[in-house]
Amino acid sequence: MNPIDEYKLTMTRRHFMRQGGAGLGVAALATLLGENGFAQTDETVPRPHFAPKAKRVIYLFQSGGPSQLDLFDAKPQLEKFRGQNLPESVRKGQRLTGMTAYQSNFPSAPSIFKFSNHGQSGATLSELLPHTAKIADELCFIKSMFTEQINHDPAITFALTGFQLAGRPSMGAWLSYGLGSENNDLPAFVTMVSLGTGNTGDQPLYDRLWGSGFLPSRYQGVKLHNNEERVLYLSNPPGINQQVRRRFLDDLAKLNQKNAEELGDPEILSRMAQYEMAYRMQSSVPELTDLSKEPDATFERYGPDARKPGTYAANCILARRLSERGVRFIQLFHRGWDQHNNCPKQIRNQARDTDQPTAALLQDLKDRDLLKDTLVIWGGEFGRTVYSQGKLTEDNYGRDHHPRCYTVWLAGGGIKGGQTIGETDDFSYNIVRDPVSAFDLNATILHCLGLDHTRLTFKFQGRYYRLTDVHGEVVKPLLA
Repeated sequence: MNPIDEYKLTMTRRHFMRQGGAGLGVAALATLLGENGFAQTDETVPRPHFAPKAKRVIYLFQSGGPSQLDLFDAKPQLEKFRGQNLPESVRKGQRLTGMTAYQSNFPSAPSIFKFSNHGQSGATLSELLPHTAKIADELCFIKSMFTEQINHDPAITFALTGFQLAGRPSMGAWLSYGLGSENNDLPAFVTMVSLGTGNTGDQPLYDRLWGSGFLPSRYQGVKLHNNEERVLYLSNPPGINQQVRRRFLDDLAKLNQKNAEELGDPEILSRMAQYEMAYRMQSSVPELTDLSKEPDATFERYGPDARKPGTYAANCILARRLSERGVRFIQLFHRGWDQHNNCPKQIRNQARDTDQPTAALLQDLKDRDLLKDTLVIWGGEFGRTVYSQGKLTEDNYGRDHHPRCYTVWLAGGGIKGGQTIGETDDFSYNIVRDPVSAFDLNATILHCLGLDHTRLTFKFQGRYYRLTDVHGEVVKPLLA
């Protein structure tokens, strides 16, 4: 039996009251609202399936496809193939993007950056990541990630929702639905977007990437913007003070409650809960985003961009502050990794943007005893090709999209650091050991938070859906 149907048989008070329809009254609103301020009208009470190792997630999503060849996946033997056409036995007829499909040849382009081993684990990292190298033993690298999509938007959508087409809930929405929130005054799911200096014309990102899809709308992510109005439409309009706003919300709740009793639409209750959350956020968000009380040592740790609002470094500080306040899922998108041409210059800039803040965030979490129950993920939607897009020279090359293999790393709650999972061939083109799909990664992330990915489901249009669709296996070697 589906676990949701099995749970319905227990006929809890929530089910009885919801099925009873009218007569709930405004006084029942507190019963319909869970401890986290959300209307609990779904079939499951937010709780883990088993004891979790992590309580929250920080997902550092590097939008555009970071080059594994220039950052993590060292291939020193590739130098002898420099400029030679990539063998067909390696390419195996893989489909190509429109950017390189009509090239007359595919010259192999070894990285111009030096690699070395770091930490007791001997992790291999590029010279572009000196700060990340210092925390190598905290990290678990997966060098054998692969995906089904070859273009940015479907690949990012696939990575975060488990499906290449828009419309399904994002990972943060699934976690909000499955676990609820630990903070009454902040959303369970918060997202931020920064633009790097690697490629300032990089691919756009759409709000649906942190949307709730067919889940109730209260589970969607709240975006913190990079300007003075950090959350759009949160502040009161001119002439409206807090007392007037409170009276307005109370009267509006009575009208909405009447509609909820008459229509039985759970989205009405969601709307009521969201109004209340927005009211509380009017004080909690300004306090969260005010970095004036952070000591100078914090900004020095996170690097030269840390005092600039909207940068990746500043958002990393906010991610730590959100973690301290119990926000369940924090997602930082950093654009600029799409290096089709002039890759060496662009990726050098992009690594400078992210290397020190990323390492600082992990060290900061560890110093505050938060890393042990915070799962941190670093990665993008796919990797880059070994062959050069466009002309190959001694110090310049471009790299096209490559879904067959790429690298991500994880650290913190539930993860065994100081190891590397998987291996690619001599060209970093195909996986030769321990492949890990996007479904497998998502199943493992849910596992660290105490959720069985096959049981975290939601019925929509007659079918039970899940983040991992009908796929995914927990990658057990990753687990502590």
